Amino acid sequence: MNVTVSQHGGQKGSSGFRVDISRGQRIGRVSSEWFARPDDERYLNLPDLYEAVRSRAECAQARTVESRLIHIEAARENAERLALIVPGRDEPVVPTHWSFGQLCTLVGAPAAYLRQLPAALSAINLQHGLLSHRAELVKTLEADSGRVELRAVTGPDYGRIWDHELVAAVMQIAGNGSGDTRWKVPGVLDWSTMTHNPFVDVTKNTTTLYASDRDVFLFLVDDTNPIEAGRLPDGSPDVYFRGFYCWNSEVGSKTLGIASFYLRAVCMNRNLWGVENFEQITIRHSKFAAQRFAHEAAPALTSFANSSSAPFLAGIAAARQRIVARTDEDRESFLRRSGLSKAETAKVIEAVLGEENRKPESIFDFVQGITAVARGKAHQDARLELEGKAKRLMERAV
Repeated sequence: MNVTVSQHGGQKGSSGFRVDISRGQRIGRVSSEWFARPDDERYLNLPDLYEAVRSRAECAQARTVESRLIHIEAARENAERLALIVPGRDEPVVPTHWSFGQLCTLVGAPAAYLRQLPAALSAINLQHGLLSHRAELVKTLEADSGRVELRAVTGPDYGRIWDHELVAAVMQIAGNGSGDTRWKVPGVLDWSTMTHNPFVDVTKNTTTLYASDRDVFLFLVDDTNPIEAGRLPDGSPDVYFRGFYCWNSEVGSKTLGIASFYLRAVCMNRNLWGVENFEQITIRHSKFAAQRFAHEAAPALTSFANSSSAPFLAGIAAARQRIVARTDEDRESFLRRSGLSKAETAKVIEAVLGEENRKPESIFDFVQGITAVARGKAHQDARLELEGKAKRLMERAV
């Protein structure tokens, strides 16, 4: 992938900020999104993304209907397609691939199997399921944009948070997301010099603003304002940036969530390197989800965006200063009491020795060693368990 560096003179002509990504966690969530998104799901700025998701919401209508009154038939113009006749609407409603799966789940029918059947047989099976549906009610989301489409079908207590509501909340702190505020699409790590250059043109290849017919995902950083948190072994500053990503699905494919953190770099394929202080909140789309978004998630996003880095720096300083082991016996005892196995204990001490050219003494040393070992774990559960132990150690230092 070709990356173009913007040359605007002054600071933007700089070569970036030198970073040490051997510390902290590596998080691949954004990279997974980046790999999976086709071009038509990638947006270059927040206003364009907002307009796309808002316009589809404007032509959508949510209704709660009795499931036994929904009639399913094979579409007259296409024997391979199903259509729904929904109470209160004369014209047939065509399910999307996603809403068909939701409908099958609601009535306890195997979606993969029904998709292989002729439409008429699928209709018979789904009709039987709707007639015997114990919940009796379903909530539909119908969109009329030339043809009437069933975008989602959920339980009656589904609490919808619209995708454009999340994008609007982000725009309040991030403007257009491409540089008119401190929050922007991230730059890129230059592996040859180990510098993170924040000044990269936003293209379809580099953007981290995504929306599909079933979700949105946004990742932004404040990577033009580095935070210096102590010194590296060679005497150079240990540089961090603030970042967050958030996601939502108004059709029920995932929760709403916001993750905030400090990171040291973002590489070309959008892996996050050197992550510290990772915090995440999620909101299920239950009955009071919209109220929770208004009173919890949106304020939390604004609070992080406007917060001082002082507590983060104080925590690192405290962890660096708190010496907990001076002998090999102390080191092994400390790590074993922290829940690490004998093999993991040896690997942590070895990792710190390799990176710092000395054995661990402070809580910060041990945290960095544990996260280094965690990065080498092939299985996510094992990695997250170790990273959790590192986080709890860090919290003890404050």
